[in-house]
Amino acid sequence: MSPKLFLFDIDCTLIDTGGAGMSALTEAAVVIFGSEGPPLDLAGSTDSGIVRNLFEHFGKPYDPELELKFYEDYLVRLASNLNDESFGGRVLEGVPSLLDKLGKTEHTLGLLTGNIAKGAEVKARHYGLGDYFSFGAYGDDNWDRNLLGPIAIERSGKEFAPRDVIVIGDTPKDIACAKACGAISVAVATGKFTFDELEAFAPDLTLADLTGDDLVDQLLDLA
Repeated sequence: MSPKLFLFDIDCTLIDTGGAGMSALTEAAVVIFGSEGPPLDLAGSTDSGIVRNLFEHFGKPYDPELELKFYEDYLVRLASNLNDESFGGRVLEGVPSLLDKLGKTEHTLGLLTGNIAKGAEVKARHYGLGDYFSFGAYGDDNWDRNLLGPIAIERSGKEFAPRDVIVIGDTPKDIACAKACGAISVAVATGKFTFDELEAFAPDLTLADLTGDDLVDQLLDLA
């Protein structure tokens, strides 16, 4: 079997921040735009897409410098919120075991997330997952999540055929992202979407969670 590239979403796939991330985004919106704006849909969205929607909502022309100021404020608040135990954030069940097992194989692990790179780093490091991931594709690489797959594959520094890439996430947007680059899509019902709701988008595999002694074998059998 040829080596595989496993690309993981972060929020509600690997971790649950308990709302710490959402709170940091809305707090930053108040500082930068003067109001929280519309309810944020974080399920599979990119941070840069969310910020662009805020510009549109508040009737402001897109300003890359103001976007950077938004991220600077957001990152300070994110780090603070993650250290606030009242949010009750956690690593999701089965994740440490799965990453440990994959980390001891010839396969490669990376991130494919809507988080900006520094936000992904803050979250992964806070929850003790940073050492598993040395690269990824992020929400500040492109606002369109469907364009992030090829970026992650290139950053792996290795050659992978599309069906040697396995994208794991908890939303229909993760499934679409995988399909956009010809990768295998694995949906996990640990976020806002139920097992049946994810199944309707026809991923290659749908899981209730990332537990199970035979999970690595299940994933490899897809390729």
